[in-house]
Amino acid sequence: MQQTQKIAGILFDKDGTLLDFDASWGPVNREVALMAADGDEALADRLLLACGMDPVSGAIVPDSLFAAGNTVEIAEGMINAGSPFTLDALVPKIDDCFAKAAELSVPVTELQPLFARLHGKGLRLGIASSDNERSIRIAAERFGILPYVDFVAGYDSGHGKKPEAGMVLGFCAATGLAPAEVAVVGDNNHDLHMGKNAGAGLKIGVLSGTGSRETLTLHSDMVLADITELEAVLN
Repeated sequence: MQQTQKIAGILFDKDGTLLDFDASWGPVNREVALMAADGDEALADRLLLACGMDPVSGAIVPDSLFAAGNTVEIAEGMINAGSPFTLDALVPKIDDCFAKAAELSVPVTELQPLFARLHGKGLRLGIASSDNERSIRIAAERFGILPYVDFVAGYDSGHGKKPEAGMVLGFCAATGLAPAEVAVVGDNNHDLHMGKNAGAGLKIGVLSGTGSRETLTLHSDMVLADITELEAVLN
């Protein structure tokens, strides 16, 4: 495990880390699949399965497209599974659905007090998601944490995609921190691999999203129930 006393910044994943994944995304994923199926319910079920969601139970497969993919990857997966839309047509439709979903998303905990406390300790804070940047900013503003956030990156922000190192390195460039001073917090292995590829000082898995203790342990320095345990760890 890395030395946590050197951590000066935290880069959070969004869905499953800051936001309750099932409550926030289950209905949205169904809406997206039905839209991508052009109203064909049987095809929509096949698209859900292709992207890692059981159409009956709503369970999400860890590290699947819905768990870790960006909009382009999800659209490609749906097209490969039979969606009649072109990629250029489907990507903006999905992004619009995701942006609307941000207005209805459910946080894992009360985020504003947590971010205020972390900011008050001098920590630099960022959010890096496979969602689009517009959706991230809508959610951050809704929950009152945008004033505490130094950096926001989505798949479309120009920093590359997970699990590449670019979002972490972008956070470092924005804050003046070295990668070794950054803790990356996420609910799936794309987040943890991103942290590893960037040389992040600490990689923290959380069990509030699509990952399990088994899937996260191998690639993290520690696994927490959720971000409410973060302050105790960093202290």
